[in-house]
Amino acid sequence: MAETTRCYIGLGANLNDPAAQIRTALQALARLPHCRLLRVSSLYGSKPLGPQDQPDYLNAVAELDTQLEPLALLDALQAQEQQQGRIKRRHWGERCIDLDLLLYGNTTMRSERLNIPHHELHNRSFVVEPLRELCPDLQLPDGTALASLTPTFGGELVRIAPLSRPEG
Repeated sequence: MAETTRCYIGLGANLNDPAAQIRTALQALARLPHCRLLRVSSLYGSKPLGPQDQPDYLNAVAELDTQLEPLALLDALQAQEQQQGRIKRRHWGERCIDLDLLLYGNTTMRSERLNIPHHELHNRSFVVEPLRELCPDLQLPDGTALASLTPTFGGELVRIAPLSRPEG
């Protein structure tokens, strides 16, 4: 494999059997060309960040090595969301799957399509805690230690169960 970049993908769902949706997305990540799925956090449950008239969420974080450039990886993630039937009904609303590129090596990028690190990463317990589980000593591109973050949104986060890494 040519030079790779370590990245982290946030997975979330609260519709159409969320645990199955996350497993399906993980299987797709394991088969993604020019990528190798390394590890997967436990499954976490939380209250919704957005409108409260929607089901609770399940979330996880996947760690992978990729040869894809950030926008190509984003395209692959969005294609998987479409394949799983994601329809954006409203901002921070319910969804069958959400795949977010959280970190891409030490890259910092701001564009209309993509912000790396994910611009809300540090505010969300459902991202920070699964990341801490996978990589407790992780440092963000700006040098901030993941361990030092205190998310503003707790969401009554609960660790539900370990997830196994699907084979690619």
